[in-house]
Amino acid sequence: MIDMSRIKTFNLPDLGEGLTEGEILAWLVKVGDTIELNQPIVEVETAKAAVEIPAKWAGQVQAIHHPEGTTVEVGTPIIAIDTDPGAGPLEAPSTTATPSSDLPTPSAASLAAVEVAPAEGMIEPGLIGGAAPGGRTAVLVGYGPRTTAAKRRPRKGGVPAQAAAAPAPAAPAPQPVVAPVAAPTRNGQAATATGGLVLAKPPVRKLAKDLGVDLGTVTGSGPLGSITREDVQQAASSAVAEPIATPSVTTNAASFGTDREQRIPVKGVRKLTAENMSRSAFTAPHVTEFLTVDVTRAMKALDRLRGRREWRDVRVSPLLLVAKAVLLAVKRHPMVNSTWAGDEIVVKDYVNLGIAAATERGLIVPNVKDAGRLSLRELADALNGLVQTAKSGRTSPADMSGGTLTITNVGVFGVDTGTPILPPGESAILAFGAVREMPWVHKGKVKARQVTTLGLSFDHRIIDGELGSKFLRDIGDFLTDPEAALLAWT
Repeated sequence: MIDMSRIKTFNLPDLGEGLTEGEILAWLVKVGDTIELNQPIVEVETAKAAVEIPAKWAGQVQAIHHPEGTTVEVGTPIIAIDTDPGAGPLEAPSTTATPSSDLPTPSAASLAAVEVAPAEGMIEPGLIGGAAPGGRTAVLVGYGPRTTAAKRRPRKGGVPAQAAAAPAPAAPAPQPVVAPVAAPTRNGQAATATGGLVLAKPPVRKLAKDLGVDLGTVTGSGPLGSITREDVQQAASSAVAEPIATPSVTTNAASFGTDREQRIPVKGVRKLTAENMSRSAFTAPHVTEFLTVDVTRAMKALDRLRGRREWRDVRVSPLLLVAKAVLLAVKRHPMVNSTWAGDEIVVKDYVNLGIAAATERGLIVPNVKDAGRLSLRELADALNGLVQTAKSGRTSPADMSGGTLTITNVGVFGVDTGTPILPPGESAILAFGAVREMPWVHKGKVKARQVTTLGLSFDHRIIDGELGSKFLRDIGDFLTDPEAALLAWT
């Protein structure tokens, strides 16, 4: 028998925070590669982050069960590893019968992951008209093979009943044939222009639907003309790259068809963000207040900080002072750092400070754990590391969980301020706008000063107008004169 103890099946692990599935972005290994323990083998995108998953065993890759771009549920086998490749090739299966009770029962997911190359002239398993898992024939509803013999009335003067009852010679086993249909579609399956059924696996059909490709217009390159993922992707690329026809002299009516639309699947970070924002916007009663402040002294303080020897290798940005202002204001108004829990309000003595970050994968909000306990230098290092990790797409789910209060720096986009939506479970979020040189009354005279606008959204079930206003005012006071605020509050 095959020494199955050598073959270890690696299932997609639970990456935490209730995640149930992930999309395979890229395989970092291929079949035949020798891998080491804890070596990254696959990059998976969940609803919260893109993470590299390490190998649980050292050995040689025997099989990869799901290609890149596939969404896989947690617990599904994704790769098989031979943990003892030095023991020689695997033995051929024994012909000796083994009691079924001694054999491991394969899971449905592992059976579905097995693909067998089709024989010459046969329809590939999983296609309409081909063999499906379990040995049955994959057919359309209403077009399956008959299991009973057809009955016909005897013709007048025809063959006697005894002759008719004689057993007919066995007919040869029918070959799988894709029968043409009259209608362009049948039972939800795509059809070609000539009425023939399109041969394509369910994942390929889903990809075509996501990309807006009509399978009936695609020429398949697979077995018996079946359509593959590459065929669909090439058709989608051709549609995008198709040159625009030169307009004629005659003015035609504008076209508003699907050829001028783009369909983007909602998944991963974008899907989670949409769900969270919708839930928050229609659950917590939002109130937003604004405050415009002169931050000239704060910007000069940053310049002096950058000039100090111990800070020369640290990236110092205005966001650092805003974060410090928020943390000091929370100490003066602890109720702001709380969560609505139905019959009670949970006030937290720690601040996991979230920083909203725009990435190629969408908006994410990683947070600095227990930020209130950090010194200004430690806070600067934590913020810089958090932002760099987010931009590289390596933020872990743990870094995005447990936030208690958030800052969104819309000023980096040249925006003055906004009305941000609360992350679920938080009671306040601060929008920090762009710092601009503007005319400002200073010591009785109009002068050019550096000015910014703050926008604070809060949950009105927890924070009333007075508390929200005092909290925002304290942040503004710190940014107006950081040295004086530190002396007065610490």
